[in-house]
Amino acid sequence: MSTPVIDNAIEDYALLSDLETAAMVGRDGSVDWLCLPRFDSPACLAALLGTRENGFWQVAPLARGPCTHRAYRPDTLILDSVWETATGTVRVTDFMPPRAQLPCLVRVIEGLSGSVPMRSELRLRFHQGRVVPWIRVADQFTVAVAGPDAVWLSADGPVGSSGEEDSTVDFTVSAGHRLALTLVWAPSHRPVPPGALSVPAETVLKETGDYWRRWTGRCPYRGPWRDAVVRSLITLKALTYAPTGGMVAAPTTSLPGCVGGERNWDYRYCWLRDSTHALSCLLRSGYREEATAWLDWLVRAIAGDPADLQTVYGVGGQRLLAESEAPWLPGYQDSRPVRFGNSAVGQFQLDVYGEVLDALYRAAQAGIPLPGHVWSLVEALMGFLHRHWREPDQGPWQVRGPRRQFVHSKVMTWVAADRALRMGELLGRNGSSARWRAMRDEVHQQVCSQGWDAEQGTFTQSYGSAELDASALLIPRVGFLPAGDPRVRGTVRAMSGLDDGGFVRRYAQGGRGVHDVDGMRGREGTFVACSLWYAHALAVTGHAEEGREAFERVLGTRNDVGLLAEQWDPRTGRQLGNAPQAFSHVALVETAFALAAEPSPSPRSPAASDRR
Repeated sequence: MSTPVIDNAIEDYALLSDLETAAMVGRDGSVDWLCLPRFDSPACLAALLGTRENGFWQVAPLARGPCTHRAYRPDTLILDSVWETATGTVRVTDFMPPRAQLPCLVRVIEGLSGSVPMRSELRLRFHQGRVVPWIRVADQFTVAVAGPDAVWLSADGPVGSSGEEDSTVDFTVSAGHRLALTLVWAPSHRPVPPGALSVPAETVLKETGDYWRRWTGRCPYRGPWRDAVVRSLITLKALTYAPTGGMVAAPTTSLPGCVGGERNWDYRYCWLRDSTHALSCLLRSGYREEATAWLDWLVRAIAGDPADLQTVYGVGGQRLLAESEAPWLPGYQDSRPVRFGNSAVGQFQLDVYGEVLDALYRAAQAGIPLPGHVWSLVEALMGFLHRHWREPDQGPWQVRGPRRQFVHSKVMTWVAADRALRMGELLGRNGSSARWRAMRDEVHQQVCSQGWDAEQGTFTQSYGSAELDASALLIPRVGFLPAGDPRVRGTVRAMSGLDDGGFVRRYAQGGRGVHDVDGMRGREGTFVACSLWYAHALAVTGHAEEGREAFERVLGTRNDVGLLAEQWDPRTGRQLGNAPQAFSHVALVETAFALAAEPSPSPRSPAASDRR
């Protein structure tokens, strides 16, 4: 008997999180991705990257099919999915309570009308969808064990059994009746985890809703896109590993930038490139506690020799994230290889120095207490950068092609020197100011002479190249040049060369051949964050209405529950890349704040029915 292939689109998935790990649940009621006990742990449900044989948990009517409609409860991460069937209507409420003890996923099934036959089918496959566990029934629990992992499944009411493999139960819900199924992970050497399974589901549901509503109530944004901003902030909170404050780029790995291609990366880690954007976003949105935790994670992660500064770290600050491939997983819609770990840890990227120093400066400017050794850290980072900034690197996009003199890397080198000087003024430390000021001036002059293409009237991707790169849109954002500078305006106009259906690519890409910059085959989709940077740049260069139109086009690419992936394919109207993507949601929040400050008639935020 063949195993069904998972054919859900990336935008069919909603996010659940307990602030330490995440689950992805499809419109068909199937949880097809879950890593336990934390974001970067091996997956025990991995059908998202293969077939149902690689692990899933589906709770849905026996008739199957996608739900009729679904939505998060307002200002929460609690998901309601409703099926209207021929015999009645049923609602499944999915949530993960913020972690108190052990990771827990709760699914509450309620009959709304009539009578609906249901099935819960749980197929656990530990170690990245590969290892079949030993399953036993103990009292009212079903227990699955493999190596260090144990998962306990319980129900708070009577359920039958279909007698099939793994854990499959059939039951019927009638109007007014409810049943809660609870899945808990624990180390396999531990006894039954009674605390996580003994609290009534209704109590846990209320506590979870109260938690999220209290948290979202702190957001000061009251602009025209409040729903989108709040949903993005909830998503960013959901992607934050609470014990350390680190924010993962996405909860998934190997969702492709090109379906059927090789642009498949593991994003379950924390990128330094996100540091400045995330810190600014959190502070602007009123989440000082989260900004402080993120900064604390950053300072701990980068401790050590500045020559060893990595582009990416684990949620605990770990450095060893060895990249490997999983040949037993066929990949999302045959997109191979499936990768775990990320070799970007070994890349040399100059821009991260600017991003780290900008984050430290913004924190000091906001009055966030900094560790006593922070100035020594600044001096160490600047000392290394002073010696090495002229070297080529692998750029902001972590290309796997040859190193180049990327313009954005040099711009961020300027940012590093500028912010170090500003921090020195703020903290009363100016011993190295003359050397840093000279470096800042030299970098600025070099970028403006070697990174500027006078014929095209734009900054380019790298020195001596005519190629465009959307990262140039950040030049006014970081203060390298003012928004009114003719070179900035020319660069924004030139971005039409990266336009695809009203959205912006990171850089120009070829067809099926190997691209000479990134070393990969095939075209990827347009980049969501870049499209948002473009909207922001339009607004600050005097085209506010065009900026709002570009922004609302991006809003239209959200899925039905308000989530953005890394990329968007305007040709197929589909999301691409790992999802939901923190960088996309950070850019959404920052752009919404920026656009709301520009005078204009109140724009219309697309309703769910208007979205693609």
